Amino acid sequence: MAPAEAHPAARWVTMGRVRRALPLVCLALLLAPSGGGASLLPLTTRLANALAVPGNPTDASGAVAVDLVTGRTVFARHADLPLAPASNEKLTVSYAALHELGPTYRFRTEVFGRGSQDGTVWHGDLFLKGFGDPTLTSLQLERLAAQVSQLGITTITGRVLGDESWFDGARTAPGWKAAFFINECPPLSALDVDRAVYDRHIARLPALAAAGTFRRLLHEHGVSAGAAGVGSAPENALALGQVESDPLPVVLAEMDRESDNFAAEMVLKAIGAEVGDGGTTAAGAAIVTRDLAAAGVPLAGVRIVDGSGLSLSDRLTARALAALLVAVWNDVDLRDPFWMSLPVAGVNGTLEKRLRRPPAFGAVRAKTGTTERASALSGYVRDRYGFAVLQNGWPVATWSARKAQDRFATALASTL
Repeated sequence: MAPAEAHPAARWVTMGRVRRALPLVCLALLLAPSGGGASLLPLTTRLANALAVPGNPTDASGAVAVDLVTGRTVFARHADLPLAPASNEKLTVSYAALHELGPTYRFRTEVFGRGSQDGTVWHGDLFLKGFGDPTLTSLQLERLAAQVSQLGITTITGRVLGDESWFDGARTAPGWKAAFFINECPPLSALDVDRAVYDRHIARLPALAAAGTFRRLLHEHGVSAGAAGVGSAPENALALGQVESDPLPVVLAEMDRESDNFAAEMVLKAIGAEVGDGGTTAAGAAIVTRDLAAAGVPLAGVRIVDGSGLSLSDRLTARALAALLVAVWNDVDLRDPFWMSLPVAGVNGTLEKRLRRPPAFGAVRAKTGTTERASALSGYVRDRYGFAVLQNGWPVATWSARKAQDRFATALASTL
């Protein structure tokens, strides 16, 4: 039996209600926030979608996001996959430096004398000894020269010797390509002045160049001296002057915001010299690894070989980086200096030209990382999330990798 046909009057009433309802529906659509459909998706889904960028293969990438309030992992993909970290390696060095050396630590550079002073004459040699300050400049050496002059010395009968014995003599770190030397990082030395720039070129013997610069500055302050050279100050040498760097957090901020390879390697060696087996890359890396383990960072697949992330042998996992970020966040003494060292989205450092729109703008603080085979972004979204994204490729698709990283961070920021 065919259904009974509705009465014409009833059809007219129904259509009238539809017509009256249409403006209300349109108004509701206009007032709805843009992207409302996407925001209704679970956060896990949105984060997975953020990583779905063509050219960004999932089998060579890892990502983790952690809720800093609850400690709960809100997203994990290939979290334990060992990957080349690029400059995200610097996060591990920053943590160990703050933990071992402390936020008040300052790098020092000293002048020692072997011999004795007789009136205005110093009978013997002067030693300019470096302790690994990556920020040491000619201006600081000029202050040291002034200190020597203020002692009443006008003549040094001996030589001016650069002392780089605080570190070993290795100019690069293990696992570096030959092209990284000079191009990516000047030669490493406990006594590097102006990042080894001397007479408008990079000095292959930084300590000798530093001694030459110091000798010239002494002369400008009315102090004559013998030839420049290199040598180690004896234990009984007399201290004649000292300058210091800015506090460690300032040095780390310069290092992390601009992703300074040289500073990272110098800081790593300083860690080894101060609390490890000596001023070597290996000694510093051993302390970093020890500190990560003590902080509860899972070390399966992790391999710390240098400080900058240039080494082809470095490996980190997204889970390890996320765990490190959580450990720092929960440490009331280290949280602020670590947080302040990171680039701010759309504002400064290597993130100045990325994530320049809300909700990520100003809300994301994270360390970037870029080499020909790795791209990474790890850090914080305000005080709510810690996250890590690592991507590898041979070569890595840099544009696709950064697009996925930025979308991932933005998805987290959109929840705040």
